[in-house]
Amino acid sequence: MVEAVGELTYQGASVILPCRYHYQPALGSPRRVRIKWWKLSENGAPEKDVLVAIGLRHRSFGDYQGRVHLRQEKEHDVSLEIQDLRLEDYGRYRCEVIDGLEDESGLVELELRGVVFPYQSPNGRYQLNFHEGQQVCAEQGAVVASFEQLFRAWEEGLDWCNAGWLQDATVQYPIMLPRQPCGGPGLAPGVRSYGPRHRRLHRYDVFCFATALKGRVYYLEHPEKLTLTEAREACQEDDATIAKVGQLFAAWKFHGLDRCDAGWLADGSVRYPVVHPHPNCGPPEPGVRSFGFPDPQSRLYGVYCYRQH
Repeated sequence: MVEAVGELTYQGASVILPCRYHYQPALGSPRRVRIKWWKLSENGAPEKDVLVAIGLRHRSFGDYQGRVHLRQEKEHDVSLEIQDLRLEDYGRYRCEVIDGLEDESGLVELELRGVVFPYQSPNGRYQLNFHEGQQVCAEQGAVVASFEQLFRAWEEGLDWCNAGWLQDATVQYPIMLPRQPCGGPGLAPGVRSYGPRHRRLHRYDVFCFATALKGRVYYLEHPEKLTLTEAREACQEDDATIAKVGQLFAAWKFHGLDRCDAGWLADGSVRYPVVHPHPNCGPPEPGVRSFGFPDPQSRLYGVYCYRQH
């Protein structure tokens, strides 16, 4: 079997997880080759059957129904194509080929190309239990980030002093520049961990993970500043929807969205993305700046909209 990595470029795309077997089934074998694909468990989640094939008969399972099939373009090729990719599809998959007593299997890692961003409740710092963290990430077009995703974001420069939930229900935070409020200047840079926390009783912020976009986020050129309700309506009139936080971060990260104009987002926050910092536009580092959650009736801001291609 081969091990390989498939990369998701955006939600809704397709990816092929490669799998080839090398042995020759015995001539006159009384059993047909049986192919099984399943997704391995992570963080305590159960394994998921994806697809089983015997001869020309195929069956897919659960959320994968109608989205997966075997390619079988070449001899001994039983690669799996997943269509209409979703955030929940990332992880490790196993391909197994069985012919009588012969059995081969291999692992394939499906990685998502995305961006990690910290998220804080409108009610302030450390207000979310684990389940609420899952919910707010989903509302922003994202999922709770894994440790591997947060670690990769730290390697790319993410520096954040507030602790947040991760997918395995640990609470951690990434530090590039050690300083007094963040564990003290004597500690080395790294991803700091509070370890596992009670999913219901303990409250922190959360780190979310969003993938690159199939559509487009843009700042709506409008003659007037808008309230939050007016901002939603203005995007609808432009055949779009008001952008989610995850969509804005993805547009900043992967599409180079660079605006110094503060705009409303779907959760009631006001933010703006900066790729090339310049005077009068916030700190000297690239990033998505936040004005927090202003009064929804305030007419001081524009709006960021999202439109699918």
